[in-house]
Amino acid sequence: MSGLFKRTPLARDIAEKVLFISPASASSSGLFLAAPRRTGKSTFLREDLRPQLEIMGALVLYVDLWENRQTDPGDAIISAIRTELAKHDGVLARLAKSTGLDKVSVGGTSFSLERLGLEKGISLNAAMCALSDEANKPIVLIIDEAQHAITTEGGTNALFALKAARDELNSSRHRGLRVVATGSNQDKLAMLRNSKDQAFFGAPLVKFPSLGKEYVAWFCEHVNLGAPLSSDKVFDLFVKAAFRPEILGAAADKLRFEFGVEKGEIAERFNAEVLLEIESTNKEALRVIHSLTPLQSSVLQVLAKTGPAYAPFEAKTIEAYQELLDRIAPASEIRADISNVQQALSALQEKGLVWKASRGVYALEDTSLLDLLLVQ
Repeated sequence: MSGLFKRTPLARDIAEKVLFISPASASSSGLFLAAPRRTGKSTFLREDLRPQLEIMGALVLYVDLWENRQTDPGDAIISAIRTELAKHDGVLARLAKSTGLDKVSVGGTSFSLERLGLEKGISLNAAMCALSDEANKPIVLIIDEAQHAITTEGGTNALFALKAARDELNSSRHRGLRVVATGSNQDKLAMLRNSKDQAFFGAPLVKFPSLGKEYVAWFCEHVNLGAPLSSDKVFDLFVKAAFRPEILGAAADKLRFEFGVEKGEIAERFNAEVLLEIESTNKEALRVIHSLTPLQSSVLQVLAKTGPAYAPFEAKTIEAYQELLDRIAPASEIRADISNVQQALSALQEKGLVWKASRGVYALEDTSLLDLLLVQ
């Protein structure tokens, strides 16, 4: 299947709202979009929203904090800004002059973009102002999986540096800065804007619309399996697949390379392959869950059941761990004390099951695990 499903009307609507200058709301603080992982959010940002913002005259920067989780989120944000700055000789000249240099040698030793960054020679604020003045356009910074920014001190500092830059660029002297932050977990994303001590306090947080019947109709039209598929039946499968387009795509690819399938069998076989893909995905997640120690399993299940109110080391939470541990492994000598729970949470982070903010708040890494855990 070739091409991409375009969501142009939605992208245009979001772009207009992002660039709108409101005198009486927090919309200039940016926009936070939440959607489960693998539901087409990143594709929409790159292929739909970014082009629409550019059509409307914005300079768009994009960084995905999920792409390389070995890189500190703060460094990833700075790197994306450096990459854009390197495209503008005029900006480099401005920054060189601001550091006391009369000349700038791009790629040479007179001036280096390595001087840009937190606690370095050139502040993020100064760099973004220079870029704004040179480009003479509003700047939109899209941060995909933005919740990872608050997992490190560097990432948190980068957000506050962006807030300072946003406040300056949104003044009458410049063309404006908007931050569009997306995340796969609404509760985690909310941590970036719910509290007054967060950089983007008050920014709108909305649920990103899932792909729907229009996408399924497009998929059925373009999948080219040799026989038509019923859009209504495929949509029912799509709902079972938690609106993940990769599930439909993987089933179609598998069926496409099965030679000798009769045309009359294709629709039924596609249905079966989608269900197998869903089952396979769940089995892999369950394999990791079933490899946990009794205490790790207890901690994970209590976290899942408690949700945003989860307080890992409160007395009643410790009691909940122990009660569940006694049911899972009644003969276990391991106790659910604070030290053991800390070790369990660290192990769950290493396994990619639990996410931790730098200030000690925990959540499930992937919300798709919730249904699997609650039936354990």
